[in-house]
Amino acid sequence: MRSFILIVLSMVILGGSASAQKGAVGAAKPADRVRAEFDRLIEGIKQVDAEKVLSTYDKSDRLLIFNNNGTATIGWDNVKANVESTYAKLSNVTLDITGLRVEMLGANAAYVSCKWRQSQESDGKLETASGRMTLVFRLIGKDWKIVHRHTSPDNPPATRPVFPSERQ
Repeated sequence: MRSFILIVLSMVILGGSASAQKGAVGAAKPADRVRAEFDRLIEGIKQVDAEKVLSTYDKSDRLLIFNNNGTATIGWDNVKANVESTYAKLSNVTLDITGLRVEMLGANAAYVSCKWRQSQESDGKLETASGRMTLVFRLIGKDWKIVHRHTSPDNPPATRPVFPSERQ
């Protein structure tokens, strides 16, 4: 009788544990959700879709971008103006990402780092650049948003413009 009770008790405990695991499998892990938002950003860049790219960023005055030309862009409005201005001139974008790493910094923060290589036509002129990038994501409400991006080029082109908001 005693062993029968232990067997039944074990089945109840293991059965409850298995159903809890099934529920957890159905929900996306935070790192997977961060990766999905990063993939959305990259897809938007490749498609030259300013709206899609901008949707991945936090619409805050605290948004901070360290650009690949050594400047900084602060605030959502400045980032939006720069992206819209730049994307109006772009076509034929290719972007390759390697060495991708997603690290959770807690329940509400993560960073993504990678190496990138991009070519595009800007005002009809072919440009190629490569470098490294780190993005900091925060969980804002139910969505993961970029709150900081740091891009470092391997060889920064001298021809890229410096926007007025970047001259700080």
